[in-house]
Amino acid sequence: MFRDRVDAGKRLAQALAAWRGKAPIVFAIPRGAVPMGKIVADALGGELDVVLTRKLAAPGNPEFAIGAVDETGWSFVADYAAQAGATDEYLQREIAAELAIMRKRRAEYTPVRPSLDPAGRVAIVVDDGLATGATMIAALHALRSRNPQRLICAVPVASAEAVEKVKPYADEVVCLDTPAMFFAVGQFYLNFRQVDDSEVIETLRSAATAKGGVA
Repeated sequence: MFRDRVDAGKRLAQALAAWRGKAPIVFAIPRGAVPMGKIVADALGGELDVVLTRKLAAPGNPEFAIGAVDETGWSFVADYAAQAGATDEYLQREIAAELAIMRKRRAEYTPVRPSLDPAGRVAIVVDDGLATGATMIAALHALRSRNPQRLICAVPVASAEAVEKVKPYADEVVCLDTPAMFFAVGQFYLNFRQVDDSEVIETLRSAATAKGGVA
């Protein structure tokens, strides 16, 4: 159990201590993981950026992920998506809607944090937890295409099934806990408040300013 994302971020940074001083880029998945990513980046002497992906929700159940899509439109669709009622037409509509949200967020985030190039560098992808692993898979796929030296998935908590699904997409998976009774990421945080876009933007602005970037 983590007190909040700050507590989880500090513990995750300790587990990633081998990368301290090696100039990693910490790519946080918005919105919840961004404050956590800032803690990890600061602890490791790295830089903070975001990798935009969006969950594809099951019909009639917005909390249940049946896949995810990245900014390029590449999508990961779980093998149980059809059983959850997702037709090809439904998936195309869902992908289009989520791409529109990502375009809006990129337009808001880029002025305060221009996207960093992970080519030849250690890229650490941080999220606050993995339930299905779909969003992380899309994030890892997006970054792999940009040729990082090493690609690491780092999360405080995940289902064992999600960790296994993610492993083929990363060079390394760092997960602090894989509880047997896993229903939702939020159950492992005493405080799992929502993170809004204004907090994300302020965190990215602070990170960029600290590294001599956009003020």
